[in-house]
Amino acid sequence: MGFDFEAVLAAAATADASDILLKSNVCPALKVDGCVSFTQFAPPNVAELLQLVETLAPKGASERLKTTGDCDFAFERSGVARYRVNAFRHSAGVGLVLRQVKAHVPSFRTLHLPERQFSAFAKLQRGLVLVTGVTGSGKSTTLASLIQAITSERAVHVITLEDPVEFRFRDGPAIVHQREVGVDMSDWRQGLRAAMREAPDVVMLGEIRDSESMEAALAAAETGHLVLSTMHTVNAMQTVERILTFFPPHQHELVRLQLSLVLEGVVSQRLVASASTGRRVPAAEILLATPRVREILRLGRTKDLEHALSDGAVQYGTQTFNMALRCLVDEGVVSADDAVAASDAPDDLRLLLRGVSRGSDRRPAPVR
Repeated sequence: MGFDFEAVLAAAATADASDILLKSNVCPALKVDGCVSFTQFAPPNVAELLQLVETLAPKGASERLKTTGDCDFAFERSGVARYRVNAFRHSAGVGLVLRQVKAHVPSFRTLHLPERQFSAFAKLQRGLVLVTGVTGSGKSTTLASLIQAITSERAVHVITLEDPVEFRFRDGPAIVHQREVGVDMSDWRQGLRAAMREAPDVVMLGEIRDSESMEAALAAAETGHLVLSTMHTVNAMQTVERILTFFPPHQHELVRLQLSLVLEGVVSQRLVASASTGRRVPAAEILLATPRVREILRLGRTKDLEHALSDGAVQYGTQTFNMALRCLVDEGVVSADDAVAASDAPDDLRLLLRGVSRGSDRRPAPVR
């Protein structure tokens, strides 16, 4: 019996797998809650995977796979799910990774995200908000939840620039235009330039990858738009430093000034296993543009950010990773052992869980 792609999709939906992993001449695998397990389905061969890309991908994607070695696209199976796909060549043939995208965008509460801070983000009129984390940490879902809150509550014009389009957003009271790289626009730069002529109130950029997209995001925020995007960084301090590395040293002072004026928030998240369900929930470090944070950004004292996040918890709602983890433990959402394992400073977290503060986590966890 040959490779049965539809059966693999059905099995992934039943298991609520986050990803489907297809490798030529290897049994399909599913990733559930961060763990990979192989199925008993027949393995696909190279020809079958190439034909799958040809069938599912928009025009030109299969050609990019041949010429550049990889391509991104999305497709939808009615009644099953929507998928974001990366197809690529490797030493043993061809591979595909399909990320399942939920048809329903979850709310802040469903995702266990701090509602106070995220509701404030959704009400922003202008500025830059970044959601960061490693691959698979839920950045796209968190960003989609934020966009959904905006589109369902505000009469604004939202433009999303994505590669590829993932979650689908409904109009009303907002109107939403979703554009895909390689399908609706040639590249990020062209899409961003065009977006500024399309009267947007909110611009969602799927990912900031280089100096051009970062520069465009800063410029859009400076001209009065709310810009939302993601980056592959692990915490707020690294995010600020990564932004600076996009630019030559002689521009760093100007970029720091820009950040101090337009950066409204950085949410850096990682996923931790839920104590009750076994599914994963995000623990989020949250930087907000407090007066002290703006001064730190302007002066380039990024090492002081962690203390600023801790000190601003009660008044502003900022929080470090350890504060977020402690809050999840106190609510019974995650176990103390799993929280300590996820922490960058486990000894400090152990003290925090016992009610003893040390280092930067001197304040109580904020009310969620």
